[in-house]
Amino acid sequence: MLRITSPANEKVKRVRALLEQRKARQAYRQMVLESPRLIDEALRFALRHPDYRLAFAFYAEPTPRAQETLARLQAAGVPCYEVTPAILRMCTDAETPQGLIAVAPIPELPWPAAPTFLLLLDRVQEPGNVGAVLRSAAAAGAEGVLIPPGTADPWHPKAVRAGAGAHFVLPVRRISWPELPQQVEGTALWLATPEGERTYWEVDWREPVTLVLGGEAAGPGPQVRSLPHRTVRIPMARGMESLNVAVAAALLLYEVARQRGWGRVAGSEGG
Repeated sequence: MLRITSPANEKVKRVRALLEQRKARQAYRQMVLESPRLIDEALRFALRHPDYRLAFAFYAEPTPRAQETLARLQAAGVPCYEVTPAILRMCTDAETPQGLIAVAPIPELPWPAAPTFLLLLDRVQEPGNVGAVLRSAAAAGAEGVLIPPGTADPWHPKAVRAGAGAHFVLPVRRISWPELPQQVEGTALWLATPEGERTYWEVDWREPVTLVLGGEAAGPGPQVRSLPHRTVRIPMARGMESLNVAVAAALLLYEVARQRGWGRVAGSEGG
């Protein structure tokens, strides 16, 4: 039986680093999966991509749901280590841990050759909001998400949890500011702002577009605004200044999908 009892174990240190340090996630190209559902998504991704293999898993007093996933991990040949409950608590910050975590490679999904529906997150600093936006973007059929400097790490544990599997279906690309013009070339740049010139249902979203969402406090920054762009707004009742960025993203993304007939084509209406 594979068992770890010491917090000084190198694998325990690896998990802690991946949880706490962006530079560790970038260096190792790995992330921590903190629920059976996410681990199952990773295992399904591995079936479609033979070169993708989970690194290892920790378990301690797993729930019945986690035991099912643990059995699938073991059947797939993933090294699974029993750890003490105290060590497992050190290796997750999930509010309701289920007794099982795994370390997996960050998926490398191909970027679309000529994208027509991109999302750019500019200065969105809360990882949970980044993950929630990715979840909506994947559900609405976005083709890719651009992450420039100043935005929270999309592979932060909170972002991965909030993404609910989006990281395994939606290409996410970190970019530098000098790369931005090339990345959005061929698309109309629409910035979501409270003072936007058009309401979001007045925009023709059927053309190739890059939708830009900024932080709730300041909105998109000067690097994005320096490019040719137009602005779009979500009307709000008197006295309200802004929406949570994840809520705003869902409204805008699904208007794009509605205009393109994506829900009817995909057969996803009502789901």
